[in-house]
Amino acid sequence: MTEKDFLSLLQKHNKKHTGNIPDKALSHQFIDDIFGFLFVPKTGVNQKESDLEKGWYSLKSHLTTLIYDVVNDGAKAQNLSDKFFKELPGIYDTLQKDASFFIANDPAALNKEEVLHAYPGFYTIAVYRISNELWKLGIRVLPRIFTEYAHSKTGIDIHPGATIGASFFIDHGTGVVIGETAVIGEKVKIYQGVTIGALNSAKSRKDQQRHPTIEDNVVIYSGATILGGDTIIGKDSIIGGNAWITFSVPPASLVYHKSEVIAKQHFSYKDSVEQILEKKK
Repeated sequence: MTEKDFLSLLQKHNKKHTGNIPDKALSHQFIDDIFGFLFVPKTGVNQKESDLEKGWYSLKSHLTTLIYDVVNDGAKAQNLSDKFFKELPGIYDTLQKDASFFIANDPAALNKEEVLHAYPGFYTIAVYRISNELWKLGIRVLPRIFTEYAHSKTGIDIHPGATIGASFFIDHGTGVVIGETAVIGEKVKIYQGVTIGALNSAKSRKDQQRHPTIEDNVVIYSGATILGGDTIIGKDSIIGGNAWITFSVPPASLVYHKSEVIAKQHFSYKDSVEQILEKKK
């Protein structure tokens, strides 16, 4: 293929695949701006109500533009933006509950301000809740850009289609994955490296629940993997680190991966694992 032919082919592909996609940089800017508006105001204690009003309408205009790039309909974009901002006070209230839950469960957290400014888990939950509201309004690609932006900054991957109750806590967070159809109740605590994923990712199951249900007051420790749309973790359960679960767990259960200690005198460092276990018998 000649250089001219390749560039011509690339032009055709670009025309085909760039429709209805909002600008990525402007999408990232919106998330930074709305998070700052809600939790990290630039004007701090000197903020005036007029500053808030100006910021509010600037954000509405920004979101309307992003939605327009998806729907290509000015009236529809404005309507969807208005609906989102009507729900924003409720999102903010839920996020305040999340922040308070961080304080209640992390002895290292000094105060709520530290959680709002410095905790990657809270930041990702905030981006998820904003994205989830847009997802529920029928917008798809924009919430994905938002949550992938948070993923790139924190290492925490929450699909905007997931359903997550209030008072949600992610500690440390790196490597956490929560799939599109996961359902998580209230007062759930998750640690780093946890996967709440699909057991069957066939395209034919696209419209079915492919990810687990985690009921209220569950704690999931680091490295645990919970898979499958039929898997339910009952309320008040504790899932230990590195557990692998593809089955339902009744309420108030403890599931853990058993470690074993073998006294050093029973084996030589030159022994293979098989030899060590054989000697132990």
